[in-house]
Amino acid sequence: MYHCGWQGVSCGHRHQRVVALRLPEMGLGGTISPHIGNLTFLRVVHLGGNRLYGEIPRQIGGLLRLRYLNLSVNTLTGELAALNLSNCLQLRQLQLSKNGLHGKLPTELADLKKLQILSLNTNQLTGGIPPAFGNLSSLQVLRLEYNHLEGSIPHEITHCWGLNMLSLGANNFTGTLSSAFFNMTSLTDFSVTENSLHGTIPSNIGNIMPNLVRFYFGLNKFHGTIPTSFPNASKLQYLEVSRNYLVGKVPDNIGKLKDLIYLNLESNLLGSTGPPPLDDLTFISSLSNCSNLSVFSIHDNKFEGKLPNTIANLSSKLLHMFLGGNNLFGTIPMSIKNLVSLTALALGENLLSGVIPSEIGYLQKLQLLSLEQNQFSGEIPYTLYNLTSLAILDIRYNNLDGNIPSDIENFRNLDVLLLSNNKFSGTIPQQVFDLPSLSKYLDLSGNSFIGPLSPAVGKLKTLNALDISGNKLSGKIPETIGDCLSLEYLYMNANLFDGKIPHSLVSLKSSKVLDISTNKLTGEIPSGIQHLPLLQYLNLSFNDLEGEVPTIGVFAKANSVSLVGNKKLCGGIPELNLPRCPVIKRKHKKFQKLKIVIFTCVSVAAALVFASFIVFLSLRRRKNKLKDSSELSGIEKLPKIAYSDLHQATNGFADTNLIGSGSFGFVYKGTFEQGVKQIVAVKVLDLLKNGATKSFLAECKVLRRIRHRNLVPILTCCSSCDFAGNEFKALVYKFMENADLDMWLHTSSVDDARTNVLSALQRLNIAIDVASALHYLHEDCDPTVIHCDLKPSNILLDKDLTAHVGDFGISRLYSCTIEDLNGEQTSTVGLKGSVGYIPPDLEYGIGAMASTFGDVYSFGILLLEMFTGRRPTDNLFSSEYNSVYEYVEAALPQQVLKIVDPFLVASIENKDGLRADERLDNDDDDDMVEIKESKIHSFFRSIFIIGLTCASRSPMDRMHMNDVNRELHKIKKAFLAYL
Repeated sequence: MYHCGWQGVSCGHRHQRVVALRLPEMGLGGTISPHIGNLTFLRVVHLGGNRLYGEIPRQIGGLLRLRYLNLSVNTLTGELAALNLSNCLQLRQLQLSKNGLHGKLPTELADLKKLQILSLNTNQLTGGIPPAFGNLSSLQVLRLEYNHLEGSIPHEITHCWGLNMLSLGANNFTGTLSSAFFNMTSLTDFSVTENSLHGTIPSNIGNIMPNLVRFYFGLNKFHGTIPTSFPNASKLQYLEVSRNYLVGKVPDNIGKLKDLIYLNLESNLLGSTGPPPLDDLTFISSLSNCSNLSVFSIHDNKFEGKLPNTIANLSSKLLHMFLGGNNLFGTIPMSIKNLVSLTALALGENLLSGVIPSEIGYLQKLQLLSLEQNQFSGEIPYTLYNLTSLAILDIRYNNLDGNIPSDIENFRNLDVLLLSNNKFSGTIPQQVFDLPSLSKYLDLSGNSFIGPLSPAVGKLKTLNALDISGNKLSGKIPETIGDCLSLEYLYMNANLFDGKIPHSLVSLKSSKVLDISTNKLTGEIPSGIQHLPLLQYLNLSFNDLEGEVPTIGVFAKANSVSLVGNKKLCGGIPELNLPRCPVIKRKHKKFQKLKIVIFTCVSVAAALVFASFIVFLSLRRRKNKLKDSSELSGIEKLPKIAYSDLHQATNGFADTNLIGSGSFGFVYKGTFEQGVKQIVAVKVLDLLKNGATKSFLAECKVLRRIRHRNLVPILTCCSSCDFAGNEFKALVYKFMENADLDMWLHTSSVDDARTNVLSALQRLNIAIDVASALHYLHEDCDPTVIHCDLKPSNILLDKDLTAHVGDFGISRLYSCTIEDLNGEQTSTVGLKGSVGYIPPDLEYGIGAMASTFGDVYSFGILLLEMFTGRRPTDNLFSSEYNSVYEYVEAALPQQVLKIVDPFLVASIENKDGLRADERLDNDDDDDMVEIKESKIHSFFRSIFIIGLTCASRSPMDRMHMNDVNRELHKIKKAFLAYL
């Protein structure tokens, strides 16, 4: 029978009937067909680790010969009782874990006397465990953790004498455990963690359960002491009793567990209760015998005493050591440097003193260092800055002093930096804001930092929380603070900042809390703050602000805003109890006439002076007429539009029309209603930012020269003044209905990903579009245009998903070898880069010559990103691999399908002809199946080879875009022929 040769399908030797379906982790989707019940000879069904959904067909209950059923790790739903397996008396293994099954545990399962493994963990099961489960006389493994089960655990389960794994954690079980549980000598794995069980651990547990390997009793309400008999269970590797109410000393003989890997005693009441001097840590010396110990935690207990020097004798394999939240005193032993494998060291919330030993700097693998809330003094030892793997540094609430040196820039992987409530002084070095990975929390509050806040703070674009309160910082708050677009919490209170509140704060769309109280700020409250959509609390109190207080947004609730101590504020909602704003009254008519006369005289005099000045300028400007005409030519050859038209089209540049932002401004969606309705994208330049005007002129100059179906077409421009008389510049483009490629490749929601994923053919078409655009820019333009900022967010998709390359001036990484704005030849214009897409080393360094090979490199990275689904800045490339290039290179040639975007694999269905589950019902023979797999593999491999070649380290090894374009068309032709 031909089907007996299909992948994952096995047949019997005599009758050639299907006896096994083994298709785990094959990317299968859809529901399980009820026709599976027709395969009456089935003994094995293993469909785990796929994307199956819907209810499990009841027909499976009719498979009388079934011995093994594994449907784990899918998204199957339905009530478990509906799957009547009472007739499957041959069943030995039933594994339905990690699905969405609900309902109560059916009592009928107790009839499966031959059942050896029952895994129903990580579902939504409710009710209690039927006592009849005790009849499962052959049961060896019972896993019911991570459900919503409740009640007491029936002691009848102890009748399963062959049980070696009992895992019931993360439910709602209450009461005590029957003593019969502790007489199950066959148990190797005993887990009831995260319930509400109480009672004590039997004092003779090590004698009556000698085969224990894993003992998980954490997150319950057990009390009493840790039994000294535990070491008699000599095979014990994992001992977890955290978050209970255990008291007393840790047995000094605990070190007899030579195979111990994991020891977690945290969050109990452990420690001596006798008079001082106390010696609570003697047991640590015995742990030196545990040569495999990897995790050791006594965090949050009542241990007292000095850290013994013998701590250095702990296992060389020790990764995590958590000793915080106790009453440890004295100094940190210098011998701690021997624990060379440590990745996490937590000693916070103790009474430790002295200086931070420089020997900690020898722990090169350290990723977390927590020393907060102790009594350490002196400066941060310079050796600490050698910990280049450090991700979290917490030394808050100590007595540390001195300056923060520029060496802090060595913390290239730092995600959280907490230095608050110490005695640090001097200025905050710019290097703090240059840390590329700092994205969660920067806390420098409660110190004595002085001087201005560096504008470099704007580089923290991904930072979630910034606290610099309680220092002596002065000067103006830099406008660049508005570039920290991910900030949710900003505390700048209790400093000496003066000047006005920066208008750029209105750019912090993610803000939830803003506190700039107790400073010397003046001027009005920026009206845009009222439009911050997520802002929950705003504190502007104790400044010298003036003017009218808004009434919407955060200002609409009195308990959401604090304005006390600003005597010049007025208006706002009544609950704020502010005075009414004064109304300007009409003057006496005679006074008005006098005012008009004076105004007229002054105006005439000013006009005469201005006319003289104009004459002077006109003579001077004639000398530079050629130069000026060259500079403006980029604008003059584009059609113009009035500011009022753009204002109307975007509904006053409303936040509801804001669709994006760039380095020099914002992008709004606009609608022109005159004649035929037209939707456009309007880029408004923020002229307060340095270089914005030059960017506007540069983009006009480039886009007036080039036309191509795969470039974003510019429709018009506006260089005028707004209604307040301020300079205004904007560019108007054709609106792209499907936003940018980045949004399609990196969706934030799994549900969105299932409906908005790009297919393989669509991605290939987009790659061809981009290659065509670059080929045109590099070889068909005179002079050549080099884009220099190619990345998914700069590739826009129209309603047909045709790709258009955009951003030729607003991008900070713009370069072209055309004449610059002064009419001179140039090769670089503000090369700064987008991380991950910049050519390696110094190819785009300061003063380097830009070349078309830089664009080719960016295209190669883009191609790898499109088909792996991984950004070049993915966290994977800071640990296992150095770059997306190495990630793909390591998979070639045999492991290609393992690195393909999983969402892409899920979407390759009927339209692309590559659906994986077709292997089960296709009439082709084995050879045809192998041909199909070979074609799929060849398709992706060919694309990845082009990406790797384009992204070669040496520019001379990269392809020209005309060759790239030709090769991609070949791949598409072969792909369509295969379909």
